[in-house]
Amino acid sequence: MSRKLLLVSNDEVGPSMAGPGIRYFQFAQELAKQADVTLVVPNRPEAPLGEFDVVEAGAVRGRRFRDFAKSFDVVVAQTLRTWTMRSLARADVRVIYDLYDPFLIGNLTFNAGEDVSPRYRRVAFRAPMLLQEIALSTGSAFICASERQRDLWIGMLGALGRIDPESAAVDPSLRDLIDVVPFGLEPDPPVATEPVLKGVLPGIDEGDKVLLWGGGVWNWFDPLTPIRAMHVLSQRRDDVKLYFLGVKHPNPGVHQTAMTASAVQLAQELGLLDRSVFFNFGWVPYAERANYLLEADLGISSHPDTVETRFSFRTRLLDYFWAGLPTVATEGDVLSDLVGERNLGRAVRVGDIAGWVAAVEELLDDPAEYVSVRRNVEAVRAEFAWPRVVEPLARLASLPGGRVEPPHAVAPMTYRYLGAALQAVALREGLSGGAREVVRVLRRPPVP
Repeated sequence: MSRKLLLVSNDEVGPSMAGPGIRYFQFAQELAKQADVTLVVPNRPEAPLGEFDVVEAGAVRGRRFRDFAKSFDVVVAQTLRTWTMRSLARADVRVIYDLYDPFLIGNLTFNAGEDVSPRYRRVAFRAPMLLQEIALSTGSAFICASERQRDLWIGMLGALGRIDPESAAVDPSLRDLIDVVPFGLEPDPPVATEPVLKGVLPGIDEGDKVLLWGGGVWNWFDPLTPIRAMHVLSQRRDDVKLYFLGVKHPNPGVHQTAMTASAVQLAQELGLLDRSVFFNFGWVPYAERANYLLEADLGISSHPDTVETRFSFRTRLLDYFWAGLPTVATEGDVLSDLVGERNLGRAVRVGDIAGWVAAVEELLDDPAEYVSVRRNVEAVRAEFAWPRVVEPLARLASLPGGRVEPPHAVAPMTYRYLGAALQAVALREGLSGGAREVVRVLRRPPVP
């Protein structure tokens, strides 16, 4: 009998998806080939998603979710509610937490440039970090996106008392505790269904060369350097255009970032907006992104020199690999390092406008080099195919053992998390009574 496997996505899954939703949709697709899979999603799906069951999160909240989760052999999630994590640790359920997005590091710049108080920024940073610490203390096993991330998480697991001589004797590599499951790409190459940019979008002609920024414009990225490079290029040629694929997150609960506004403002100030630099102010549906990738000539990604960059896994680069696109990216993260090592395009120094201009022109103006790079990209594609990258997760899900004895520190950790989360709500809503006032408001009976 196949194992019953519950996947919990914390982001929208459907026609329009961002990274977390795509990841869990693909997990469900692959794992359903060998297990009885149910996917929990925050939204009501508009249509069937695949050969697996789908449950809307609102239908199984609180205690109902805990009882529901305990009916499965394996649960896979980024995090769950604090009491659920503690409850599942004591149950005969194998819980695998997905650490591909390190909250500790990713949230350092989440509210950068936003009009929020320093106190709110501190509290909003601390709450999700505590949630991930509870996951580390209570999980049966863990996955992350890269070997570099794995080093980070092994250090944190050691600090939380999850590594000891007994476990290392049985599992010297600790691969049964934490293994690498990167983001993946679809095994079949993309197919275009309609023209979308060249000769279609006003300002982009059929003979133009298109640089594609293939995802959102979040605060931890640097779209400003490529835009400044476009200003230099536009002064000596008019055939290179930059297109931002989407700036409005498909999850309505995610607000537009300060960096998005800065990017649009800079393009406007330099006279590039809708002439050399173009923004899609919506979000391209998942099934339609191939049309944009196949019309592009280069995929690009740019970021500042931060600790977030070092431990990030830029999933948009995998879409470029999927489409066979040469990539120009800022050096420093594991995938841009791969671009440099395997000649999949060009890795450019942080903030190097001249380097960006040179990299773009080297690839666009040298047909032989361009063809050579495309061959290299196509060779790397199979390494990241979803069926292959999900294999370590399938292995971890097949292992026995679920019950975990959480360290004593988990209980106070839980209360600290709840306090921080309530404080964040109080600060955001301007409630002077702090966390206690939030609790009072939540306990008020609804107005008829």
